[in-house]
Amino acid sequence: MSDEPTEGQGEDVPVASLDPAMVEVAMRRLRDQQNLGAGILAGAVAAVAGAVSWALVTVVTEYQIGWMAVGIGFLVGYAIRAAGKGVDPVFGLAGALLALLGCLLGNLMTVCYFVSQGEGIPMMDLIPQLTPEIVIELMTATFSPMDLLFYAIAVYEGYQLSTRPVTEEDLQAAATGPVIG
Repeated sequence: MSDEPTEGQGEDVPVASLDPAMVEVAMRRLRDQQNLGAGILAGAVAAVAGAVSWALVTVVTEYQIGWMAVGIGFLVGYAIRAAGKGVDPVFGLAGALLALLGCLLGNLMTVCYFVSQGEGIPMMDLIPQLTPEIVIELMTATFSPMDLLFYAIAVYEGYQLSTRPVTEEDLQAAATGPVIG
């Protein structure tokens, strides 16, 4: 018996009351419940919703609020956790990536809005003109070193919150519960 944390969880949980074979059975059952596709889809929807929210807040206030990035990381992480039920690190990686993409998209949408207003071009006419080179130029021109801090927090949250924490009670229930599927 070991007091080591189980694989795939974010915190130390003693599992001394379970024998290693039961822990393995329990983790296999928890992994059988995982759905990476559903997690990624939910995370992508959350990233887009967060990006739109960030852009709207920035447009309305005419001030970029970096803490919106933290909200995107939170939204993405919890969406992936709820839909994906993941215990493996790949869920965290998906959360980190989608949180970063949500932040970048929020900034890009904001920049596009202000460019469209400044140039008198409808946003729907501006968007099709975006090429990777133009996007990079816009993002570079509006980049602030403080963006890195908020992006890093969002990525961290997206990673940490995307995996399901596994408690000793979860392991006991999974190890002793009925065999599913």
